[in-house]
Amino acid sequence: MSDSAQRTPDHRPYFFLSYAHTPRYGAGGPDPDMWVERLFRDLCGHVMAMTDLPAGAQAGFIDREIRSGEGWSERLGEVLATCRVFVPLFSPRYFASEMCGKEWYAFAQRAIYHQAKSNRSAEAIVPALWVPMPPEQLPGPAERLQFNHGAFGDRYVTDGLYGLIKLRIFAEEYEAAVYELAKRIVSVADTTRIASGSPVDYRHAPSAFGKTTGGPRPMHLMIAAPTRHELPDGRSPAYYGKQSQDWNPYHPESARPLAYVAQDLVRSLNYQATISSFDHEVPPDPHQPPTRPEILLVDRWALEDDDRCARLAAFDAEPRPWVSVVVPWNRDDPQSRISEAQLVEKLERTMPHQMRQGRAACRAAAKGVLSMEAFGQMLPQVVEAAAQEYLRHAAVYPPAPPAGTVRPERPRLRGPMAEYGTTHFAPPTRGTAPDAEDTDDSRS
Repeated sequence: MSDSAQRTPDHRPYFFLSYAHTPRYGAGGPDPDMWVERLFRDLCGHVMAMTDLPAGAQAGFIDREIRSGEGWSERLGEVLATCRVFVPLFSPRYFASEMCGKEWYAFAQRAIYHQAKSNRSAEAIVPALWVPMPPEQLPGPAERLQFNHGAFGDRYVTDGLYGLIKLRIFAEEYEAAVYELAKRIVSVADTTRIASGSPVDYRHAPSAFGKTTGGPRPMHLMIAAPTRHELPDGRSPAYYGKQSQDWNPYHPESARPLAYVAQDLVRSLNYQATISSFDHEVPPDPHQPPTRPEILLVDRWALEDDDRCARLAAFDAEPRPWVSVVVPWNRDDPQSRISEAQLVEKLERTMPHQMRQGRAACRAAAKGVLSMEAFGQMLPQVVEAAAQEYLRHAAVYPPAPPAGTVRPERPRLRGPMAEYGTTHFAPPTRGTAPDAEDTDDSRS
């Protein structure tokens, strides 16, 4: 048992076991999830033995216990907001499940807030291989995890926990792997100490695995903010740094620049997120289709610079529905509170089109987001809106007919964020790409 566990009693569940339910083979057939339940019981037993949790306390949580009861989504949200470690059971079925993706996202955003407030990394996801998964088949949030599965044994790596638990000849390998997994859970829980968060509305939470398969999905973040050396007279430098990307509007609640918090949140939605300063962006050709969806984070104080104000007005003059504007705003900042009416009027006069376009969530984001937590709740909706508008306006690529084909079949156009690298494309044409299809959930 660790010293930290002895010094600071904490009776929250040590871990949340997230898995994809497996359909029964037929009516009245055996329940394939009984093996997951056995794994859960074994992990709970080890965790209880390694910690000072009192009798009757929850060592872990598995969502099957409450799926059929009332208040299921509320209970699930509460546990994901308080558990100390998230343990996903990797399998192809897991990453095809929207509900598993929602669980992953609900926990991941807690870790992002923790890092934003403390400026310390918070890696509290401990993955386990239920079925071995090649790295190239993992979505971005899972692929980016720095985790050494080899520490749990060679047979575990080649067969996964399912292979070990099903075959008696691997009983010792199974026990060793589960014991090592339990030790890792306890170690991460005691050293990371992620604070409890506000429950996510699970029914409306996004999936961390996205809606498309194949290649990476791009999303670009532009920051329109002054540097510490470009501030208007009298403006406090506490919210700024050497670059626009260092802008930290929610200081002192957040110890980390908002651009990097936003990048982590976007990545947790299975996008490849890039960041740049709006001041360094080359104006795009208005006659060409977009190359990526974009989020523009605007500091209202940035408009006090006449040149930047003129560039933002020129940006607004060209219709760009694939760009969503977000205006972070901290009313606990006394200077911003005093100057709010004047700065709001100037931004609305400078960027009238961007301030009024898009879905209700986008319009609300452009009016001002008052806290970091509100920013995290709003961002997935804004990202989705920008991505969908990008799909509608970007170039589409009809596949070239096979060599020697006399009457090729009518091609199905593929959107620019769909599959990558498997087809030779003809020259791009301007058109409307179909929306990405939702992934069917594999859970019962």
